[in-house]
Amino acid sequence: MKTLLLREPGSIELVNTEKCRQPQSGEAAVQVRHVGLCGTDIHAFAGNQPFFTYPRILGHELGVVVDSVGEGVEHVSAGDHCAVEPYLSRPGDIAFERGKTNCSASTQCLGVHVDGGMREKIILPADKLHPSKKLDTRSLALVETLGIGCHAVERAVLSGDEKVAVIGAGPIGLTVIQFTLLRGSEILVLDASQERLDQCKRLFPQCDILKIDPGRDLRETIQQERNLRPEYVFDCTGNASSMEKAIALPAHGGTVVLVGLCRDTIRFSDPDFHARELSILSSRNATAENFREIIAYMENGKIQPHLWITHTCLAEEFPNQIDDWLKPGSGLLKGIIEFK
Repeated sequence: MKTLLLREPGSIELVNTEKCRQPQSGEAAVQVRHVGLCGTDIHAFAGNQPFFTYPRILGHELGVVVDSVGEGVEHVSAGDHCAVEPYLSRPGDIAFERGKTNCSASTQCLGVHVDGGMREKIILPADKLHPSKKLDTRSLALVETLGIGCHAVERAVLSGDEKVAVIGAGPIGLTVIQFTLLRGSEILVLDASQERLDQCKRLFPQCDILKIDPGRDLRETIQQERNLRPEYVFDCTGNASSMEKAIALPAHGGTVVLVGLCRDTIRFSDPDFHARELSILSSRNATAENFREIIAYMENGKIQPHLWITHTCLAEEFPNQIDDWLKPGSGLLKGIIEFK
């Protein structure tokens, strides 16, 4: 079985591994057809992913075809095209009992905490498969990354008439923008990179964009350039300094959603926080309901998968392609790896 194995930082290769066992009760064996390259994978390749040990099989953005199912599996059958919800969890805490399997104490992500899907075949809990009768596996490989933005916007509980600021126009920021637009809100997108802002404008021409200077006070910049105090702010940078600045932005009664993850301590002024009665939320992964919602949006044409894919290659080509994909100026938004 062909497998892409990350042996150590900077060293990924195509190897042959053992065939999969047969699926047991509640499981499904799936053929992996398409895998999205995620920022998490890129951090692992670079050696700066905090929840990681080597060697590891990467891959948690998966479009698969069901090969066979174990006893008791009824919602999918052989031949079904599915997206994979890659967050593995088990009963044991209140988050799990409340259906928050994306953030329970036991939650582990395929390709991060355990081996993932950059291989021809994998056994999965069948309840992590989300089928579509209309979508191909290339499109379904995008569902997980879109889920990050979908869940973050769900956490904010937008009504649709708000003024929203999104800081960071990378892949995660763009998914937040996608679902904020679907809610009908007005968006200002902020980034220090003109290349990323241009890419955002190509995808979402209805957005207002503003290039920012990291050394300049962000609240002052928005006030002077746009005369705006947003009600909702999504920080998608994973940068501690940016996250701290994000907390200073919302209008009174506003909300900050920290989508990006960092390893640092975030500090902010408590008097200012209380005076504005702010809400600060984190957002982690996505839920099963988010996966179903995204698939429905794709099926009815409200999300167009082909607009997100900028790079593609076969699995055997990927070890020689990744360095080029990661070069500055490559235009990488979403790379898709295909197993045949």
